[in-house]
Amino acid sequence: MAAQGFEVDLSKPLVFQVGHLGDAYDEWVHQPIVSKEGPRFFGNGFLEFLTRTPWWAIPTIWLPVVWWFASTSVNMGLPTPQLAVTLLASLAAWTLLEYSLHRFLFHVKTRGYWANTFHYLMHGCHHKHPMDGMRLVFPPAATTIMLMPLWGLVKLLAPPIYVYAILGGALLGYVMYDCTHYYLHHGKPLTGMSQSLKRFHMDHHFRNQDKGFGITSTFWDIVFGTLPPPRSTKKSR
Repeated sequence: MAAQGFEVDLSKPLVFQVGHLGDAYDEWVHQPIVSKEGPRFFGNGFLEFLTRTPWWAIPTIWLPVVWWFASTSVNMGLPTPQLAVTLLASLAAWTLLEYSLHRFLFHVKTRGYWANTFHYLMHGCHHKHPMDGMRLVFPPAATTIMLMPLWGLVKLLAPPIYVYAILGGALLGYVMYDCTHYYLHHGKPLTGMSQSLKRFHMDHHFRNQDKGFGITSTFWDIVFGTLPPPRSTKKSR
C-alpha cells in the first residue's frame, strides 16, 4: 500500500518499514492479511526468534511462577483463605487491566516513525496478521519487562505478606488472557460463552476495532459501552 510516497514491501522484514507510513499507518495496519504464515519482522535471526512464541510456552513458563508467588506468600504467613481471596481479587483486577491496556495503549493512534514502529511491535502486527499463530501471545522477555514495574508498584502499595499473592493472581490472569486469546483465533467453539467471546473478538478485528476490547470477559465492555453491536440477521423470503 502506498502512503506518503512509501510502499511497504511484504516480502522484506517489516518492523523498520512501517514507521515510514506516517499518518497512513493506522489505516494500513487495520487492513488485515488473513494467513497462518506470518511475515518476517527482522533481518537479524536472533531478534526474529524473540518475536515468535508458541502458545504452550505461556502456561509452561508462567504457571510455575504463579505457584512460586502463592507459595511465597503462604511461607510468609498468609493464611490459605486469605490467599484464595487475594488471588481471586487480583484475577478480577487483571480483567480491568486487560481491558484498559487493550483499549488505551494497544489502540493508541500513532503517526511518527518510532511511534508507528513501537506500536507495530506491540499490537499492530497482530491486527495486520491476525492469524499468525506464533505472534498471538506475548514473548516471555516482553512479559518479564512489563512485570517489573508492576512488581515495584505492588510492593509500594501492598503489605509485604500480600505482595506475592497479588502478583500471582495478576500473572494467572495474564496466562488465562493469552491462552484464551489464542483459542479465540484458532479454536472452534460452537456454543456458549466461548462462542460469544470469539464472535466479539472477530468483530474487533474485522468489523470495528474501536469495540470489543475484553478478551477473557465482556464485563468491562458492557460497563464502558464498547461491546460490539449484535449482527443484524435478515430472513430470506
